Amino acid sequence: RVSRRVLEAALTGWGHEVALATTGGEAWRILEGGDPPRLVLLDWMMPEIDGVEICARMRKDPRLARSHVLLITARGRKEDVVAGLTAGADDYITKPYHLPELRARVAAGERILGLQQSLADRVGELEQALLSVKTLRGLLPICCYCKNIRQDGDYWQRLETYLSEHSEAEFSHGICPPCMVKFVRPELDAITPGGKP
Repeated sequence: RVSRRVLEAALTGWGHEVALATTGGEAWRILEGGDPPRLVLLDWMMPEIDGVEICARMRKDPRLARSHVLLITARGRKEDVVAGLTAGADDYITKPYHLPELRARVAAGERILGLQQSLADRVGELEQALLSVKTLRGLLPICCYCKNIRQDGDYWQRLETYLSEHSEAEFSHGICPPCMVKFVRPELDAITPGGKP
């Protein structure tokens, strides 16, 4: 009880909102709730369900799989460390722990969670970009004369306007050599013989 209160006071002092559980069963009910904590500190030895079992359950639950778990225990043998990490803990600290070390490990967990969120945001942006690119892969009804694109409601739009709206492409206009010979040169010849002013 004293250890829990010291831990709660320290975490609160470091700016964290703390959900306290006195048993493994209570901890699991909190984790199964509507808004589970992303950073979880678990004691290995708890009544009802131990910390290692909770770790294993969390890693099987898609809602909890990304939570950062710090396992706190009096077990310091290498075999125990391996068992805790294998069960799904992200970090491990042995009792008696020093508060500065715990604070550093909690801060490392926060950084990892921040990086995960940043990565998830970037993946979301990339998925949206991919959807935008895929819209340009579909069948486009295009006029064989003026090259306009048909939109919904029989609305026709210039090709470069359509592409500008559906991509980040910018356009400049010019005349290619074949069009110069086929279209522009005859017009110049019609205005002045030989196309000279």
